[in-house]
Amino acid sequence: MTVAQLRLVLETEDLDAALAFYRDVVGLPELEAYDADGGARVVILGIPTATLELANPAQVRYIDEVEVGRDVAHPYPLTVRVAFEVPDAQEAAARLVAGGAEPVAPPTRTPWNSLNARVEAPGGMQVTVFEELPGDQDAP
Repeated sequence: MTVAQLRLVLETEDLDAALAFYRDVVGLPELEAYDADGGARVVILGIPTATLELANPAQVRYIDEVEVGRDVAHPYPLTVRVAFEVPDAQEAAARLVAGGAEPVAPPTRTPWNSLNARVEAPGGMQVTVFEELPGDQDAP
């Protein structure tokens, strides 16, 4: 499986405030934005490179001690999902399931012209693998 992109999806109650922070303060460029029925809205910001850091609870406490001097980290109270762009979403989803992930949804064509499949990885993180499809994007 070849991963072309890491996409960390953060749910936020105040999208405008989060957008102002990450786009305007942090300086991440806006790449795409979509609106859909029911007030659904997403803005995709670019990052030149990304890493996925996996840490056990002892390491999280250690980082807290080094950076802050005491335990301060807490579980994020809203939904977090990781998304990876891949060349073949169906093959990638099958590979993830064969590797121990639980299927959540089969590859599904989205209104923004990608093929997305969702699995739940060991440890509980939901992961979407998505394949950008050729042709025009008829985004909602």
